[in-house]
Amino acid sequence: MNSAPPPSSFDDDTDFYEESRWQKLRRRIVQEPLIPLGCGLTVWALYEATKSMKSGDHVKTNRMFRRRIYAQGFTLLAMVAGSAYWKKDRVKRKEYNELVDEKKKKDKRDAWIRELEARDDEEKEIAAMKKRLAQARGAEEKRLSEDKARAVEAKIKSDTTGIVRSVLEPGESRRGSPLLNAAMKLWQSRS
Repeated sequence: MNSAPPPSSFDDDTDFYEESRWQKLRRRIVQEPLIPLGCGLTVWALYEATKSMKSGDHVKTNRMFRRRIYAQGFTLLAMVAGSAYWKKDRVKRKEYNELVDEKKKKDKRDAWIRELEARDDEEKEIAAMKKRLAQARGAEEKRLSEDKARAVEAKIKSDTTGIVRSVLEPGESRRGSPLLNAAMKLWQSRS
């Protein structure tokens, strides 16, 4: 047999279950009107007793204090009777509130997890972007250093081709140069 309670006409009415403090007070006053009535009678009896004490009427003061006691007893009886009458509703409401709180906690936890996952994805994207930038920067530096090396080599080549020359012109050999042969003979003759 199914242990779930039968469906209620208030199941789809979220305002019935989720209510503010003022709505709850109003609902409780409507459900149990004898309790506020008893409280009002108690306050009225105390007020009248205070007035009669100030005027010095001891008989009326005693009568009002007795009425206050009767009003408080009436209020207590109304509370006990209302508590017994509305017990099942309070149990259902307590269960519902626990379920709502549990659902809110679960929703909050799920939202927090989604937020953490989004942050993690952003951090991974940022790390990947930094890695790509570092690789691109390294490749650019390598290309620039190679370009600089080529430029230096070209400059050295261009600077040295016009200025630095060999003692021997291209095509001359050591043995076939008459000037060199004369210089060598002169050197050998001195020694």
